[in-house]
Amino acid sequence: MKTEDIMQETDEYVLHTYNRFPVAFDRGEGVHLYDTDGKEYLDFAAGIAVFGLGYGNREYNDALKDQIDRIIHTSNLYYNVPMAEAARKVVQSCGMSKVFFTNSGTEAIEGAIKAARKYAWLRDGSSDHEIIAMKHSFHGRSLGALSVTGNTSYQEPFKPLIGGIRFAEFNNLKSVEENISSKTCAVIMETVQGEGGIYPAEREFLRGVRKLCDEHDMLLILDEIQCGMGRTGSLWAWQEYGVQPDIMTCAKALGCGVPVGCFVLNEKAAARSLVPGDHGSTYGGNPLATRAVSTVFDLFEKNHIVDHVKELTPYLEQKLDELVAKHDFLAARRGRGFMQGLVVTGRLVGEIIGNALKHGLVVISAGSDVIRLVPPLIIEKEDIDEMIRRLEASF
Repeated sequence: MKTEDIMQETDEYVLHTYNRFPVAFDRGEGVHLYDTDGKEYLDFAAGIAVFGLGYGNREYNDALKDQIDRIIHTSNLYYNVPMAEAARKVVQSCGMSKVFFTNSGTEAIEGAIKAARKYAWLRDGSSDHEIIAMKHSFHGRSLGALSVTGNTSYQEPFKPLIGGIRFAEFNNLKSVEENISSKTCAVIMETVQGEGGIYPAEREFLRGVRKLCDEHDMLLILDEIQCGMGRTGSLWAWQEYGVQPDIMTCAKALGCGVPVGCFVLNEKAAARSLVPGDHGSTYGGNPLATRAVSTVFDLFEKNHIVDHVKELTPYLEQKLDELVAKHDFLAARRGRGFMQGLVVTGRLVGEIIGNALKHGLVVISAGSDVIRLVPPLIIEKEDIDEMIRRLEASF
């Protein structure tokens, strides 16, 4: 099909909840995408931080093909080998206790909220507990996840949302303290805010919130859906801070393309929260998705992916800082590892992103004024140089 035909058919039959760019991607190879007309693009979006291993990884593809030939789905009424292996690798990677596999990051957030409320309900028998979330955060678009997303423009048409949510200022410990009440059962935040503009948590802030949670018997929920799985130069971004959450959510690069997420609980949260009948998922943890997870962990270790991100981060930051110094409309660079944002002033970010596509570069936005760069974790220095060249051409 021609690109125009694909666009027309999509617009005719798919609910219009996305304003798509006029490109139809057909295949990928390494860090490059190719559209249906054969044009090549350098990908610095990775399907919104999903394709950590890049496209066309032979070992990954072969593992999924093998699993398809074995069994794809059985439901959670039975055990399966890939889920057992994936669960062990996830839990051991973060030193926590139990994992529940979901179909998406949003579902992982829903499970984390339920676990926190069940923990508090078992603690005192009350069902009117509150959760502190952060302003300018993003956790998903289901009603529960939307309730803890600190952006009123996302929320307004869908109110009333779930109650008992208070919003504090990110990186402002006093703001969190002021929102604590006798009903507070959890604090939820992204370790690095993504959609809100690429804001990393400050070390003293995150450590301070951990201390408050310990003092008030509240659970700390860290959303690592976008910033986890090696993107910041550690497997989990919170590991850089020396702060472990009580519950962690993960998705995106967890399956490197296969739709899968999870929430992971430490021993305290796992022992005193969800029990049989409290939560479930027909597809969550199915053999195909968890074979993807298990394979991703194996390939991350085999190919030293996290070390690679850590090694190349200074070069990426240097090149982006040079770009900021050169162009007046670039106000700042923010981020960690391969999760970087360029703050734009006086120009439309969407226009720059559209121009970048014309020059064969895939980048995305974060908020209204940030160019977001979340490439596959396998990029090399020459890919960074080429990204800079194409991005400048798009200016």
